[in-house]
Amino acid sequence: MKVNKTLFDEVKIITPTIFSDDRGFFMETFNFVQLKNCGIENNFIQDNHSLSVEKGTIRGLHFQTHPKAQTKIVRVICGSIFDVVVDIRGGSSTFGKWYGIELSAENKKQLLIPKGFAHGFCTLENNTEVVYKVDEYYMPEFDRGIIWNDEGINIDWPTYNPILSEKDKNQPKLKFAEIQAFA
Repeated sequence: MKVNKTLFDEVKIITPTIFSDDRGFFMETFNFVQLKNCGIENNFIQDNHSLSVEKGTIRGLHFQTHPKAQTKIVRVICGSIFDVVVDIRGGSSTFGKWYGIELSAENKKQLLIPKGFAHGFCTLENNTEVVYKVDEYYMPEFDRGIIWNDEGINIDWPTYNPILSEKDKNQPKLKFAEIQAFA
């Protein structure tokens, strides 16, 4: 397992070691000891799985506020996504900046998204399945979001006309989002 930093030191790309032969492949997708040796010591307590039927579906940008903020490890098991994180830590020198990476069933990369970052993704293929671990349970009363096309963030999404949930269509811009818990 290899762990690399991104634009944000806290956001990391996890690349598993893959053992392939004529039957297929084997890989460890999560190993607490190996991640701990790389400085990732979160106690992941819930796994989530989403299916997006159509290419161009955007989910996000989502986060939970303190005291139920979540760290996530995201990976794709079918299809591909353009995965995005936005720094929402008040006072951070990179506040409002974003980072994006393609995660796919083919490249098998995973993304660690720590507390203090909003998360979203756009599907690049039909029938894309995303799984992710979190270190806090989902709590609707702490659930928040930011509108996907906030021009103050200016994410370079791979679609201009995404498929969105009603919730994601009505999220506020970053400057109006409830992020005070990360200040």
